[in-house]
Amino acid sequence: MTAPSTAELDAKGVEQRAMGVACGAHALHDGYTDLIYVMLPIWQHEFGLGYAALGLMKTVFSGALAGFQIPAGFIAERFGPAIVLAVGTALAGIGYVLAGFSGGVATLVAALFVGGLGASTQHPLGSSLIAHAFAGPRSLKALGTYNFAGDIGKMTLPAAASLLFVVLPWRHALMLLGGLGIVAAAAIYVAMPRVATDAPVQKKGAGAAARGAPPLYGFPLLLSVGVIDSATRMAFLTFLPFVLTAKGASLPTIGASLTLVFAGGAAGKLVCAFIGARIGAVATVWLTEAVTALGIVALLPLSLDAALFLLPAIGVALNGTSSVLYGSVPDLVEPERRTRAFSIFYTGTIGAGAVSPAIYGVLGDAVGVMSALMVVAGVVLLTLPFTLALRPALARAIASP
Repeated sequence: MTAPSTAELDAKGVEQRAMGVACGAHALHDGYTDLIYVMLPIWQHEFGLGYAALGLMKTVFSGALAGFQIPAGFIAERFGPAIVLAVGTALAGIGYVLAGFSGGVATLVAALFVGGLGASTQHPLGSSLIAHAFAGPRSLKALGTYNFAGDIGKMTLPAAASLLFVVLPWRHALMLLGGLGIVAAAAIYVAMPRVATDAPVQKKGAGAAARGAPPLYGFPLLLSVGVIDSATRMAFLTFLPFVLTAKGASLPTIGASLTLVFAGGAAGKLVCAFIGARIGAVATVWLTEAVTALGIVALLPLSLDAALFLLPAIGVALNGTSSVLYGSVPDLVEPERRTRAFSIFYTGTIGAGAVSPAIYGVLGDAVGVMSALMVVAGVVLLTLPFTLALRPALARAIASP
């Protein structure tokens, strides 16, 4: 058996560093995003806020996160992803430090805007880093692991905050958690491999044709599937508590049911990425979206106990699609466009998830929750023809040198 060459060891080191930086950043940034849910009752009591004002708090953070992802991609093309991701992580932490110092609603809103602005850098740059460090089917698996890391952060950081609140005032706890982001920013800048995530754009022509440039229609189709998938996922989660209430669920049971969905979703992001690497993206999306639609329809007539048993499986399919879709982005854009493509993709999917509950809520008021969920299940199936149309583009991309 021959020893690995120096080049192979260097490539392995780049992969390990890329995975560590991207997964660590994803866990921290997603943890910061969901930490707001823990803070809302505290801020309501501290500042005497109504529900509209509390909703504004979340909207400010999420809006900054979604709205600045595309500019973050452009800035990274100019100054490099390492400095942009490091500065973004520091800003996310500083946002929570400022929230700890806030003496009123105005300063708190400003702090959340700063935090959301910093958090906008993570998705496009972390995804692009993974896509460039790993090639072929391994890229899909690596992106699935990266996606899974975000869910770990969503579970651990809010839980850590809850424990800190036992021994520290909430302001001091937020400052401590915000300081973690500043320390992490320095670690990201030092550890992040300087891979060529955005090579200079080559002119179109014979050279591009020879190396098999991805079809122009591929990425818009993939984005359409992602938008529909994200919108229907958020709509389902919005209606689920009301469906369970109609089945006789108590508030603790509803909380446990959402935990079952999220736990299944976290597992689905990891498992479906590996399935996609084995059977292909198109087949996996057909499988997950069909299971999602059938699971929603099957959930409606079930008893409460049977519904709780079904929820983890729905969660696996509901969230598993996203890993396959994100993992297919590198196959449908040229290497020099990946950071920009990821920023557009995340903006579209996160934006769709943000507005869909309001749209489906109007439908729920008009026809009732059960009928609205049937519509949601039907809309899920709209992804299937779009995905089928993607097959030639993905096949051509995989076959290209």
